[in-house]
Amino acid sequence: MLTYSFEDRGNDTLYEYLYKQIKRDIIGGKLEPDEKLPSKRMLAKHLNISTITVETAYSQLMAEGYIYSVPKSGFYVCHIEMGGSLEEYTPLSKNRVWDKDIANEASSDKKYFADFVNNTAVSDNFPFATWTKLMRDAMTKDTSKLLERPPSAGIYELRLEIAKYLYQFRGMNVLPQQVVIGAGTEYLYGLIIQLLGYDRCYGVEDPGYQKISRIYHANHVKCRYISMDDKGINIEALNESGADVLHISPSHHFPSGLVTPVSRRYELLSWASMDNKRYIIEDEYDSEFRLVGMSIPSLQSIDVSDKVIYINTFSKSLASTIRISYMVLPKPLMERYNKELGFYACTVSNFDQYTLAGFIGEGYLEKHINRMRNYYRALRDSVLGAIRNNRYYDRVTIEEENAGLHFLLKLDVEYSDDEIVKKAAESGIHISCLSQYYYEKKNAMSGTLVVNYSGIEPENVKEAVDRLLNSVLAND
Repeated sequence: MLTYSFEDRGNDTLYEYLYKQIKRDIIGGKLEPDEKLPSKRMLAKHLNISTITVETAYSQLMAEGYIYSVPKSGFYVCHIEMGGSLEEYTPLSKNRVWDKDIANEASSDKKYFADFVNNTAVSDNFPFATWTKLMRDAMTKDTSKLLERPPSAGIYELRLEIAKYLYQFRGMNVLPQQVVIGAGTEYLYGLIIQLLGYDRCYGVEDPGYQKISRIYHANHVKCRYISMDDKGINIEALNESGADVLHISPSHHFPSGLVTPVSRRYELLSWASMDNKRYIIEDEYDSEFRLVGMSIPSLQSIDVSDKVIYINTFSKSLASTIRISYMVLPKPLMERYNKELGFYACTVSNFDQYTLAGFIGEGYLEKHINRMRNYYRALRDSVLGAIRNNRYYDRVTIEEENAGLHFLLKLDVEYSDDEIVKKAAESGIHISCLSQYYYEKKNAMSGTLVVNYSGIEPENVKEAVDRLLNSVLAND
């Protein structure tokens, strides 16, 4: 039985202290991989604390990848591979903060023949010459502006160009004054939490992009995982969740690829309008790359009640290392932002902001997106063609291949998802399964791959696909 004293927990809450102690024991090897943890009720009784405290600590550990849940069985310790001493990774160290991404440094550094998981940009596709020219222009036209402290929400020129772009290509009628610039969406999520309040309950999609829920947990706000159906967020589950703020990606859900139909969008807007505390965060991370048909109108463009916070990034359309994102706040929230959070300094340099403003204003962004859309369409077709030409094609099903830069691939296999990932890795292929993105594992579908093809070199497509399918289907 796990035994910890809570007398020296300092300023930590009970659940934070318990979470840290269990994490330390996992990292230190005192709790071994696949070792079963005590049940929530049993541990709570043993430590004389509430089951809610244990449940919250277990939820955080599971969100960060330290433990996993087996339906009707309990919680177990995950396999974690890392180098270095314990002190480097524990919360006691002032030099390094533990994070699942750091834990995976060793595995992420592994050289795969093809990576179907991570978003990577092919260097030949970035408009270096244009970007360099525009940066040079920005540094010579009005140098005094470059050295002025920008407004908290970003320079007006960039906010104006973003507002114009959203009107022309997303049908959104917003003012430049509603746009807030930030260095990455993670930073903007933190601003939203401060703006709406730490007492709100934030709902996220299940399955979904796991970093979002981890950010909410890291900010110590309530987070609920809301199940989905074939139209997006399940309205009944949403109402039962008690969520005040809903974080969704309706134009292209990750990882399922689902596009939320307009009927469900209006249901979501209706839900938000029923309570003054309710808001929807519309995350459109790769909506530019819908490869068939017209782009899907944003939820914000049909919102008449000022309930939608729109958020997007240039990390997808340009490069992941650009680190420039933005959000569009409803006018009442923008007024509150200026009053309560306007003291923050903008986290994006003036040099980058003026360069990006020129890139958008002179039409280079539109041209670049059109060129990249054609590139990704050809790359996707090549990947799909390689799948169809593989000898095991009759044992796979392709789904959601038109909405963005990934699609689903269902396999007719008997292997577990962990075995599928392992077999693919042994053949030099990095792949993930749909089940890995579920919080409620009992709802997860097994045998379905999430195929992100954005970083695959075109000349490697056939071999990459053959290695993947042959590794998991040849001997099954």
